[in-house]
Amino acid sequence: MHAEQSQRSDANAVLRVEGLTVQYGALVALHNVSWSASADQILGIIGPNGAGKSSCFAAVTNAVDRRGRVFLDKIDVSSVRTFDLASRGLRRTFQQNSFFGELTVLQNAVSAIVRDYSTSLSTSLLMPWREAATRRQAELAAAELLDYFGIASQYLHQLPGDIPYGVQRLLSVALAYGTGAKVLLLDEPAAGLSGGDMKKLADVLISLRRRKLALVVIEHHMDLIMSIADHIVMIDQGAMLATGTPAEIQRDPRVVEAYLGRDE
Repeated sequence: MHAEQSQRSDANAVLRVEGLTVQYGALVALHNVSWSASADQILGIIGPNGAGKSSCFAAVTNAVDRRGRVFLDKIDVSSVRTFDLASRGLRRTFQQNSFFGELTVLQNAVSAIVRDYSTSLSTSLLMPWREAATRRQAELAAAELLDYFGIASQYLHQLPGDIPYGVQRLLSVALAYGTGAKVLLLDEPAAGLSGGDMKKLADVLISLRRRKLALVVIEHHMDLIMSIADHIVMIDQGAMLATGTPAEIQRDPRVVEAYLGRDE
């Protein structure tokens, strides 16, 4: 990446990380990793298994001890707790589906947006009809959220474990997005998907980008990430190996060697 391009992208960055380092005992899982993500951009993070990609997300969200700095909307949030980062608009998914298994799909969606529709205790006690109206508004908003993510109404009153796996993956992204998201960190959202399900996921991610969201996507499906990402960071053995456009990454001999040329 040229210096001018780097400076321009950093200036427009919604999320910027500098020098992230994560160490588990003697194991250095991440070393001096820096990148930025802008609104209306999909940043892909790729690398072999064990490269440090998920540790990168854990470091960004302050879920592990780490060195380095994190900026959200140009504000240093390096010391902000994980939960509070989410309330500021920095959200993430995990490799495994994440939802409340005992709640319906609609109830899960309501729980993801409930903060924006909650009523005070006094209102609940003195004006219960207002609380009921607020709850109905939350349910309508939750149904709209699910519809935006392509989750059909037939699934709303089912438990997440009873719906197709491809729909479960979309549900995990929808719940992370909720309301007020500025940055979405997606950890292998296409895991276990193929064919039509992967196409639906790609369409959703591109649609989110049009909403001026910054998306950072860890992904092993190279066809998917190369087709939707604006920029890609390659991590190998905890360090940044290469960065560039999808075309530049595919031509980089270091990337080819990391994936194909290393002796196991």
